[in-house]
Amino acid sequence: MKQQNALKQVAEMAQIADRYVSAWGDEAKVEDDTIRRLLASLGYDTSSDDALLKSAAKKHKKDVLGPVLVLHEGGPVEVELNLGSSARESEFSWRLDTEQGDVLEGYLQSQIVRDERSNGGPLVFALPSDLPLGYHKLSVIRKRRKSPYEMTLIITPKQCYKQPAMEENKKMWGPSVQLYTLRTQHNWGIGDFSDLKQLVADIASRGGDFVGLNPIHSLFPANPEGASPYSPSSRRWLNILYIDVSSVPEFALSAKAQQMVGSADFQQRLQKAREAHWVNYTDVAELKMSVLPLLFEEFKVRHLDKNSERAQAFLAFVEQGADSLLHQAAFDAIHAMLHDKDSSIWGWPVFPAEYRRFENPAVQKFIQQNHDVVHLYMYLQWVADNQINEAQSLALEKGMAVGLYRDLAVGVADSGSETWADDGNLILDASIGAPPDILGPLGQNWGLPPLNPQVLQETGYDAYVKLLRANMKHCGSLRIDHVLGLLRLWWIPRGESATNGAYIYYPVKDMLAILALESHRHQCSVIGEDLGTVPDEIVEILRDAGVHSYKVFFFETSKEDGGYISPAHYAEQSMSALCTHDMPTLRGFWHCDDLKMGAELGLYPNKQQLEALFADRLKCKQGILDSVAWHGFLPEGIGRDAQFVPMDTYLAQALQLHVAAGSSALLSVQLEDWLEMDKPVNIPGTVDEYPNWRRKLSMNLDEVFAQESVNQIASKLTKVRAKASH
Repeated sequence: MKQQNALKQVAEMAQIADRYVSAWGDEAKVEDDTIRRLLASLGYDTSSDDALLKSAAKKHKKDVLGPVLVLHEGGPVEVELNLGSSARESEFSWRLDTEQGDVLEGYLQSQIVRDERSNGGPLVFALPSDLPLGYHKLSVIRKRRKSPYEMTLIITPKQCYKQPAMEENKKMWGPSVQLYTLRTQHNWGIGDFSDLKQLVADIASRGGDFVGLNPIHSLFPANPEGASPYSPSSRRWLNILYIDVSSVPEFALSAKAQQMVGSADFQQRLQKAREAHWVNYTDVAELKMSVLPLLFEEFKVRHLDKNSERAQAFLAFVEQGADSLLHQAAFDAIHAMLHDKDSSIWGWPVFPAEYRRFENPAVQKFIQQNHDVVHLYMYLQWVADNQINEAQSLALEKGMAVGLYRDLAVGVADSGSETWADDGNLILDASIGAPPDILGPLGQNWGLPPLNPQVLQETGYDAYVKLLRANMKHCGSLRIDHVLGLLRLWWIPRGESATNGAYIYYPVKDMLAILALESHRHQCSVIGEDLGTVPDEIVEILRDAGVHSYKVFFFETSKEDGGYISPAHYAEQSMSALCTHDMPTLRGFWHCDDLKMGAELGLYPNKQQLEALFADRLKCKQGILDSVAWHGFLPEGIGRDAQFVPMDTYLAQALQLHVAAGSSALLSVQLEDWLEMDKPVNIPGTVDEYPNWRRKLSMNLDEVFAQESVNQIASKLTKVRAKASH
């Protein structure tokens, strides 16, 4: 019994749940071995029960003053001191340095609200309750003690920011796009930030209020085929392949670059990359990375050497980016050097040993000796940052209420710059994923190391704050992928299958409060992707924090009769959508292309399972037709029997308008559905079976917006949304 107790006891202290409710509604137990391995990854000594209890006692020993306290504005500010009962209150005073630069001071004695020391509790004192929002430093000074006890005190708004138009109940719409899928006559084979500007202008002039993006985090320029936007090298920097090379100011000044791009051979390669139906990341990276260094050369001569205003803007960006930017640039530079010699080097786990960690002497030496190459990658981050900023500025100038909404991936790849330079924020011995569910009976392992919740608290949430700041720049809204991860994440010990994992809980209230603070500072509203197995406790917490829920029409069915919920009954504080990047397109769904493709790829080894899925799809389609007809959105001439009704322009528009008439603040549509495309962008659960993250749109943006059907649906969406606002 004792063994069970020690493990259970410490698991509870570490917020590891030893059981969970499965997707089938029954209680599932977590293996002891899984718990033991996760405790070891968090730094507990698991060699024996006694060692485990001892290391836990040491880890969880309370400091006199905790490292961080997060509170909502306007409430009481009560601070706990963990002191022995012999400590005299008269020995203590406090000082608060606010982020705004003010200093408040006082004596402990006059501000004590509770003394629970006689039964092992804290001594509690109160600070003024009208403290400003922000990150403040509290010091408690004790006579005859050299240094004060210190805490970060964070005061936050109760809810995330909402744009004035949202507060006034304006119902908005916009497309959510995968940026790389955009085609134009001038891009280099991949959608870029200039294409984004063009799309923003097209949507704004047709009444849309936002353009949603896939994560645009930095990937692996030296290994461009590692293209999943959800497995980034770092979530704090940008994907430099999205730079529009020809609109970088240095391009117009560089004779070398223009000569290279103007050559017949280069133009031919550009044309080929543009015309391909799938993004060829290797070709795109070769084209861009052959020209971008020439622009940096030009920048050095014309600006850096002369310390011009433009040079100063760049140097300020480098200073602000600090260590994190150096990590990213050094990683990309070393990766490029190693990859040139050996193209099988996909990430740092296969780097030569001396380059495998940022702090290694060989890496520091490389940075000193290859100053220019490292600076090149800093320059490219700066150029990318400027270009996305231009797109957001344009959106606001054109009158969009939100502008861009960015997407924050749930984690970082275990082979990229952030893990390479990690100093303890991440748990490298585990990865996150999902337990088995109906669609994925084996569970999912995403290969992304989780943030360590204990280190987050010890460091005053520093890594999390920096992550939010990096992603709330240059956008009006941030979509948080798998927002349930703020409550709990499914951790899988290294080398284990996804079935052998456990849920680890995070300080969700603190994290949502900080999210609200940063959201107000950046005037950036928040959308939480809350699909999948959603624990009841999080629904209310997210709603109260002002986070928009994510309502995908096909999943919104009633528990009672399985029928489709009327979009008029969706939560107002939500974003609704018909399809997402992880689903088939509207046409693909309706014609069961996803099931047919899944069968071809061997995703359904069981014939009965596949037949059941086809039968279920027909039932879904019938339910959708009935619901849309009942709400009066089904046009004349469309049949009522789902077996015989194909997906065409009329039905596609009817479905979009049906959801648009609903109560969600935001409605996201897909250009793919406007173009009646059938191939998906991503098939979850596949790696090599399908070219994920590569399928482009079927036509150029100019052609898209010259289509009568596109202009028709855009105009109708604007009207129906306006009507829903009243």
